[in-house]
Amino acid sequence: MAFWNKLPKPFFAMAPMKDVTDIAFRALVARKGKPDVFWTEFVSADGLYHTREIAKMDDTVNPLMRDLLIGEGQRPVVAQIFSSKPEMITYATKLVAELGFDGVDLNMGCPDRSVEKQGAGAALVKNPALAAELIRVTKEAGSLPVSVKTRIGYNTENLDEWLTALLEAEPAAITLHLRTRKELSLVRADWELMKKAVAIRNKVAPGVLLIGNGDIESLEEGRQLAAETGCDGIMIGRGMFGNPWVFAGRTEHGLEEKLAALIEFAHNFETISPPKSFALLKKHIKAFVSGFAGAADLRAKLMTAESASELEAIVAKHALYE
Repeated sequence: MAFWNKLPKPFFAMAPMKDVTDIAFRALVARKGKPDVFWTEFVSADGLYHTREIAKMDDTVNPLMRDLLIGEGQRPVVAQIFSSKPEMITYATKLVAELGFDGVDLNMGCPDRSVEKQGAGAALVKNPALAAELIRVTKEAGSLPVSVKTRIGYNTENLDEWLTALLEAEPAAITLHLRTRKELSLVRADWELMKKAVAIRNKVAPGVLLIGNGDIESLEEGRQLAAETGCDGIMIGRGMFGNPWVFAGRTEHGLEEKLAALIEFAHNFETISPPKSFALLKKHIKAFVSGFAGAADLRAKLMTAESASELEAIVAKHALYE
């Protein structure tokens, strides 16, 4: 269990989100109010093997390795990997242990079609036997605690079969995104089903921690749902957008403070090596710059920035004319 059994109840975790929870965004959140557990973006175990062992790519220029960087103050941090091949999961698990991660998480919920075509992500919901095998080989690959992030079913809720299969493999923790794969994020998360999940957990494997995920916007809301459902932890995803203070319990922020945080993040982002496209910040600009008169106009100007310095200059000009 390692760090898992030292966490408060309920604990709060950062959701792993592709092109969001990179080392730069984690650095911003760490300074504004740390979660109890950090998560990386998901990383392809197959891709790691092929870029490092087959292509012999230098890790300093390997784009997959930049997703496995750990920054100061970002502990405990869990590396999320995905694959449908036990040998690839074994390889990646040993690698993230060598890199100094505190845990390894298996992605069994991603609905991306390219991931599912590999038999990974949400496709594993339809293959409980393989999912259990992947948990087993991950546990055998080293001493890191193993967790799983998944959904409540594929086309329909299937906790009785699916969650039971995962629990019988006894990972340290399971995060349940309380929607099916078919629902994506198009409907509200069904938190009533967490009560059912907790009951199944208590019967099958009481030592496994359950983390709820879906539509949580604040610590207060998370604590209330944890108390109502009996889950051990709460994972926040979209609630972090434009609000790196969410884990500090803050919900109200002035525009000046939000723009300063956006600039700080942009400068963090430019330090990632090898570099990532600055265009990826556009989703963050939209989240930080909204909800006030003139937001659309300022947002449009910020979207033209191609560097942190350009973004900062646009903000400074906006402040000058306010």
